[in-house]
Amino acid sequence: MSESTPLGPTGEILRDLPSPYLPHSCGLLHLPRFLAKIRKHLDGELPKSYQRNFRKGFDGFLCLHLGIEPEQVVEIVESSQSDEERDQRLREIFPDDLKVHVWNRKVTQMGMSEMGRERLEEVKASMGLGDRTDLLSFADMIDVDEGKIPGYDPANAPVTS
Repeated sequence: MSESTPLGPTGEILRDLPSPYLPHSCGLLHLPRFLAKIRKHLDGELPKSYQRNFRKGFDGFLCLHLGIEPEQVVEIVESSQSDEERDQRLREIFPDDLKVHVWNRKVTQMGMSEMGRERLEEVKASMGLGDRTDLLSFADMIDVDEGKIPGYDPANAPVTS
């Protein structure tokens, strides 16, 4: 059973997924998180609140960056017998140049463009965090929502419809 709580305003919150800031051994940020979400999906443990952006959002942007389809990654995770086999098979479909620096900059800065800042402020306000100046990106919002950055109690967040 996953470590989670059903108290968040947008649904169940998983506390055991890797941070989007955690790099894979190949250097790509968010990849360990995507792989963990795939595993939960395959095990029937990915909550509805996470299914909305599963294979979309950061997952989809990562695959777009790599020139692959999210379903290719799902299939590899599903059919691999070990993490080593999975990683080897992923390397076979990944481009030779992962452009790690380009992707990692995108992950860490998503939400910092003018339009992105507006949306980030809306999300922060909806979570009752409008006064937080330390939350600068959508990766920060993921981490605060999942308890990796302190100061957010989903039980006390405004209820959204």
